[in-house]
Amino acid sequence: MGRVVARGELAGIIKYEKKVGKKVVFTNGCFDLIHIGHIRYLREARGKGDILIVAVNSDSSTRKLKGNSRPVVPQEERAEILSSFYFVDYVIIFPEDTTEELINLLQPHILVKGGDYKSKEIAERKAMKKVGGEVIIASEVNKHSTQSLLERIGASQRKTIK
Repeated sequence: MGRVVARGELAGIIKYEKKVGKKVVFTNGCFDLIHIGHIRYLREARGKGDILIVAVNSDSSTRKLKGNSRPVVPQEERAEILSSFYFVDYVIIFPEDTTEELINLLQPHILVKGGDYKSKEIAERKAMKKVGGEVIIASEVNKHSTQSLLERIGASQRKTIK
């Protein structure tokens, strides 16, 4: 099981892990309502290396990205849920719009983005190039998103009320 860690602590841990030859994989997202698409994506990311770091958008950055009705689940709970997966080593909460600052600090070997991303859309591409890392786009998991899950819940509630 992983751990939720602070920025400074994680930097020290990753420096050591790299020193002993571990391949560090980094990914990020809101992970608001965990669904099978998240699980498959994170397992795929973990398969790219020895250590998986998951950076979770803070509540404020999630609202900025997804709107005022999100997140549904508070950042501390999202981080704790992610840290409970056997394939996640470290979780960190970040308030910035992108993870460029974390990438510059941690210098992971690989950045994995979800299959719904196009290469040109990845804001952290330049930061990864600067630190000598690689960007990989995971397999797309169709029909699985937090938004579609929320829509299904809403539709289900509307049917129940009628």
